[in-house]
Amino acid sequence: MSTLRVGVIGLGEVAQLIHLPIIESLPGQFELTAICDISPGLLKSVGDRYGVEDRYGDFTDLIANGALDCVFVLNSDEYHAECVVAALDAGLHVLVEKPMCLSPREAREIIAARDRSGKTVMVAYMRRFAPAFTEAVARLPTLGPIRYVRVHDVIGENRLIIDQTAYVERPGDVPPDLIEEKWARRAALVREAIGDVPEEIGWTYGLLCGLGSHDLSAMRELIGRPREVAAARMWRNGSYVVALLDYGDFVVTYETGVDDQLRFDAHIEVYGASGSMKVQYDTPYVRHFPTVLEIERTSGDSYERSVVRPHLKDPYTHELEYFHEVVTTGGTPKTTPEDYVEDMELFIDIIRALDRA
Repeated sequence: MSTLRVGVIGLGEVAQLIHLPIIESLPGQFELTAICDISPGLLKSVGDRYGVEDRYGDFTDLIANGALDCVFVLNSDEYHAECVVAALDAGLHVLVEKPMCLSPREAREIIAARDRSGKTVMVAYMRRFAPAFTEAVARLPTLGPIRYVRVHDVIGENRLIIDQTAYVERPGDVPPDLIEEKWARRAALVREAIGDVPEEIGWTYGLLCGLGSHDLSAMRELIGRPREVAAARMWRNGSYVVALLDYGDFVVTYETGVDDQLRFDAHIEVYGASGSMKVQYDTPYVRHFPTVLEIERTSGDSYERSVVRPHLKDPYTHELEYFHEVVTTGGTPKTTPEDYVEDMELFIDIIRALDRA
């Protein structure tokens, strides 16, 4: 089994809590070779902690390192596409955190770069690699015809949970002009994707690209893509959204929001003619909290309930092991750029339904 030499772009929350510790825990599969961040303080502290000598303040310098096999793009959403395209053009494989990008144009550029390079691009949708979710995909036909589906994700801010369970270094040395540039770039990309809309609609699009992309991507793998967004409503400045998704023979209610409660409530529940099942997620930022599959079945006079916990290994680890396998065997990941485009099109359809409301 070959070891992939990794360069990590972006050393923020998800890198510190998840990707860097997992890379360290899989020494036969990954070797942390180079790191990049615009914060000098993070570069020093993370570099010292993991013993990484090659440290860069600019992602182009990391990509030009010459000793890498792949990069993990973990920086702010607005810069994902630029980093992914540059890495592909340098002949590197890429794992990019969701959302892959914010505008359809960026997605097209990523797909074109992937095609001309022949390298792998995989979008990091860790919920789709949870063993309970893959078990749900396998068991779905046993439920009979689908009658109704509920996709629910109402959570407290991640920071509320993280600050009780882990230490994350949040830098204070990023130049203010770079922060302003980030927000200006984000606003421009959102306008490019959905046009000139009220500010709260723009925030809602950001919520869908971020938190919502997990739910809607997993929903699509499990039951396919809806025919249309029949209706959608939002409130609290776009921080809560409910949408009705039409599948022809059944509908899906999608509900999401972020509040100040210290809890994580995310699940997908499918109601079939003779049974139902529910994939219940817990916060991914406390590693090894299990995702479970709850099943209810009626057979004759018998009604049964069961809970399946296939594995305690966290979904992020399964995801990185899968990425290693795809790259080293020349396979195609299930979470391709084209797969993400289907999510983005659904986000935009929801926004259009909100705009009509």
